[in-house]
Amino acid sequence: MQVQEATVKRIQELCADKNIKINELARVAGMAPSTLKNVMNGGSKNTGIVTIAQICDGLNITVKEFFDSKVFEELEQEIS
Repeated sequence: MQVQEATVKRIQELCADKNIKINELARVAGMAPSTLKNVMNGGSKNTGIVTIAQICDGLNITVKEFFDSKVFEELEQEIS
């Protein structure tokens, strides 16, 4: 699994756990819905840590909690 794919999967997991839709997450995170949709739909190939921090704020979790997931333990090496 690539980092971006893992990031999307983690956002989906957290939204499901908190019963929140992507548009609602964008609103509470203080970001444009189009920004979050680009992340979720693959338009953003490299989601930055600032964006992830905003998402974490919207989900009321820490960045550490965001990355503390099995999906990030199974990443493929992306540097060749």
